[in-house]
Amino acid sequence: MTDALPKSLLNGAIVPVVDARISPLDRGFLFGDGIYEVVPVYAGKPLRPDAHFDRLQDGLTALEIANPYSRTRWAALLRELIAANGGGDMGVYLEVSRGAGKGRDFLPESDMQPTVFGFCFRLAPPRPELLARGISAATLEDIRWQRCDIKSVALVGPVMLKIEAKRLGADEAILVRGERLAEGSSSAVFVVKDGRIATPPASHERLPSITRGVVGDVLDALGLPLDVREVGRDELLTADEIWIASSTREALPVTVLDGKAVGQGRPGSIWRRVFEEFQALKQREAG
Repeated sequence: MTDALPKSLLNGAIVPVVDARISPLDRGFLFGDGIYEVVPVYAGKPLRPDAHFDRLQDGLTALEIANPYSRTRWAALLRELIAANGGGDMGVYLEVSRGAGKGRDFLPESDMQPTVFGFCFRLAPPRPELLARGISAATLEDIRWQRCDIKSVALVGPVMLKIEAKRLGADEAILVRGERLAEGSSSAVFVVKDGRIATPPASHERLPSITRGVVGDVLDALGLPLDVREVGRDELLTADEIWIASSTREALPVTVLDGKAVGQGRPGSIWRRVFEEFQALKQREAG
């Protein structure tokens, strides 16, 4: 993620990032009591905003936080924030916390007003050398809480896992729970074996990845079936290809796992087809 662009969203107004102020008593700061979304934007147009707004609403409902805006208002604010930062290709981070209280109490006050904050950052296409060699990953045991389907701002678990992956010389952590694949520390995971593609199903253990759905549509367009099922650790370790997918990284090939080559140790032929069709899908949906 690159640096924040100059303009931010704060409680319905567009303000300079440097002037945005949130109370230190905000529960997002004190408890991680809030929900966030990251929306990719191409040529100034958000990619599948309704899916992101649906997931935002699901998270707010799970935490029993009232959604401060209607769908129409959210869409208008997103357009304003994108335009204020010059449009083009960018990511938009949106956060809704429960708001600021009178002190610090685990039980929320009944009349709290949610805090809404958002900012933008530039999205750059993957570097050619990255597409040529792929990325590395390390398998780590999933230490996160039991409701990973909620896109909570309380992200210390993934932070710790990212740090550990970096310490091991890897670009990403691929998480396992016992003998089952969970997901990446900030990505969905796909495995390919003998030409068949699989990814784990949605559950409390995994975020309902919107980019995973985009990759699913890409596979449909290519006529490639996707098996949505539990994936064993052994399947991961012996896969011909592994991909990760996220809003800011699209779909990237993992060519080294735990210091060993995945398949031939270079991006696979199926991933290359997926990458090319992903770019075409982006152009179609951006108009």
